[in-house]
Amino acid sequence: MARPTMAQDIERRIKELILERGLGPGDALPTEAELMEIFGAGRVSVREALKALQAVNAVEIRRGFGTFVGSLSLSPFVEGLAFRAAVRHRQGEPGLFELMKVREALETGLVGAVTAGVPDEDLAVLRGLVAAMETEARETGRVARGTDRAFHLALYTSLDNLLLSEVLDAFWAAMDRVREELDDGHQDPAVTCAQHREIVEAVAAGDGARAVRAMRTHFDGIRTRLAPTL
Repeated sequence: MARPTMAQDIERRIKELILERGLGPGDALPTEAELMEIFGAGRVSVREALKALQAVNAVEIRRGFGTFVGSLSLSPFVEGLAFRAAVRHRQGEPGLFELMKVREALETGLVGAVTAGVPDEDLAVLRGLVAAMETEARETGRVARGTDRAFHLALYTSLDNLLLSEVLDAFWAAMDRVREELDDGHQDPAVTCAQHREIVEAVAAGDGARAVRAMRTHFDGIRTRLAPTL
């Protein structure tokens, strides 16, 4: 195994510094000169480390103002997923299908937990989104991707897990970017609406097994449409 470079070692130590000082997004980091002194490193290595950390949103470099803890958003993760899937698709491999399978595993594993107790206001949001899908289906002949995406994100609101929401949204964003190059067909909008309504009613009834079945049925349709890309 190759030894880490000086810049890679500084990357690790900057992360440790952020944790040790309890810093969060937007908090100021030591100046470049201070980092050089703290780590006993040259300017080139420190700058290389900061640029690498900036690429993954761990730090933010504001010219003329200094260096700060970054947003820590998952956008680099999304870009990586999307690019990987796009390359595999161009090579005739099932990149999009693989993304869908990972998302299916997450959602079927989570939807049962949701049935433990969803607040009435969350159920109202979910039912409102299904109603919006039904309106879209009548007026345009299809369900908008944005409405579908909003439904699946709203479904897990009661779990109060920001990381979960970001990860699920990352898979949606990555799939959307790859799908721009594909014509994977569209499910009958009436079927789409019925499947989402069944998910809501299973959750509302507190029936975990029913909710998992409903979610698997929903993904069965997606899998069928993506099968030709395999």
